[in-house]
Amino acid sequence: MKILRPFTSLFALIVTGCVGNMNPTGGNSTPNYPYYITTETMLVKNIMVPKGTKLTYNEHFFAKGKQEHKMSEQRLTSINLPEGQTIDWGGVPVYWIEEFFNSEMRGYTVYADFSKLSADKKTKFSELWQSCSDGLGITIKNKDDWSFNKENIADVESCSVNYQRYFKDDSRQQTFLNEMHSELQKINSK
Repeated sequence: MKILRPFTSLFALIVTGCVGNMNPTGGNSTPNYPYYITTETMLVKNIMVPKGTKLTYNEHFFAKGKQEHKMSEQRLTSINLPEGQTIDWGGVPVYWIEEFFNSEMRGYTVYADFSKLSADKKTKFSELWQSCSDGLGITIKNKDDWSFNKENIADVESCSVNYQRYFKDDSRQQTFLNEMHSELQKINSK
């Protein structure tokens, strides 16, 4: 009987994930995901996005590359605002929201531009997030709402690669994420 060590299992998981994500066309090219550039301000996943926002969707047999019309929000995988523009998400200026790659997880990662956060707008939540210096993973109840709706936010799943709910036995990581979730709940929604 062969016993798998934890790192071997993790390695197998990573390799399986990579293989599952490989492009059948070979090389370093990526699939030509369908996307739409908004031509006016519009509501997407319960977020008001500006004109010029890039909405990217799941691969689709009949749709590739730039689309003339917005596709179903059920297929949406990413909201990427025009360069230099942000929206307020929990008091933090964000420029990109991307659905979790793992379809079994319900949530998204939010990317902030802390250079646009004025000192008078900083909170304990924004300071914790900034200390990670990367995306904030959020699990949600309703996948049709990516806004800063505290009623829909189930948990803070991750903050960069340094803090992950996946590592349940690491009390340092769990404590940090618990504190982030607690501070997130203190933010006043608009």
